[in-house]
Amino acid sequence: MLTDTVAAAPARPSVRSLWARPGVRLGALAAVVAVVAAFYLLWDIPPSVLLLGLQIRGLSILSMIVVAAAVGISTVVFHTITQNRILTPSIMGFDSFFGLIVTLTVFAFGSVGFLRADSYLMWAIQVLVMVGFSVFLFTWMFAGKRRSIHLMLLVGIVLGTFFRSFTEWMQRMLDPIDFQVVSDAMFASLTKPDPTLLLFTAVLVAGGVAILLPMLRTLDVLTLGEPAAVGLGVNHRRTVMILFLVVSVMIAASTALVGPIMFFGLIVANLAYSYAGSFRHRWTLPTAVLLGVLCLVGGQLVLEQVLGFGGMLSTIIEFVGGLFFLFLVLRKGAR
Repeated sequence: MLTDTVAAAPARPSVRSLWARPGVRLGALAAVVAVVAAFYLLWDIPPSVLLLGLQIRGLSILSMIVVAAAVGISTVVFHTITQNRILTPSIMGFDSFFGLIVTLTVFAFGSVGFLRADSYLMWAIQVLVMVGFSVFLFTWMFAGKRRSIHLMLLVGIVLGTFFRSFTEWMQRMLDPIDFQVVSDAMFASLTKPDPTLLLFTAVLVAGGVAILLPMLRTLDVLTLGEPAAVGLGVNHRRTVMILFLVVSVMIAASTALVGPIMFFGLIVANLAYSYAGSFRHRWTLPTAVLLGVLCLVGGQLVLEQVLGFGGMLSTIIEFVGGLFFLFLVLRKGAR
């Protein structure tokens, strides 16, 4: 009787089988991110300035969450559209446009005029110009008769190179003070966001997420490629245009808020594919966001509290991201 009872009892899942579940992995990652964020929020704050310290660091964490969500989600969606995991939305020329706008402003009005300019107006102009350029490119290269994603990417690379060269030409004619102001603006700053601009950016990113949520299964189908997606009833042109527009708005808003971070999305997206254990976007998208928050908050915590270099995170991300990009290219080439 005892033998029959034991035999009938359901087998308990092993740790390995539990870890294979994407939900368990996502929950464990969320717990780690919460612990790291709590450390960053409370580490070494004197009791006399506790409230002020919490406000400043809380604003920094919110900024990192918004940037991680914008860059992580848009990069995963961009990979799904282009069927290529070594590209980032920056290839469309967002960084070049940001540098061109900043340099043009300093070139025309000087560093004093740039520093005194209305920050809300500058943010709105940068977002509108970057999104407008993307919409023009999508309409010209993808919605027309040509309808080629790869041709559109190639044109984006060429135009981005042209704008970058024009920007460098203008920077050579700036005086040292103006050039220093432009150089400072080109480095991303994650820890001192303007609260109003952060709110505007968060609203745009939340709008993009709201559009993507009902499309998660469609994104899974797009992973199979255009012929399979069309065969399964997906309106490929309309869907890709919507996704390109969402990616453009999220990347433009994030870049206008903190500055360009070229390789950050490449890092968190490819780590998310390896960690999530599933190709479905309902797992890869939140995993990319959490890994992005972990990289930004954990990196800022180590740099500020351990090494004492609080303002170098974006530089380190670009350096590590560049090495990671080379690793991905060499690995793809070896295959």
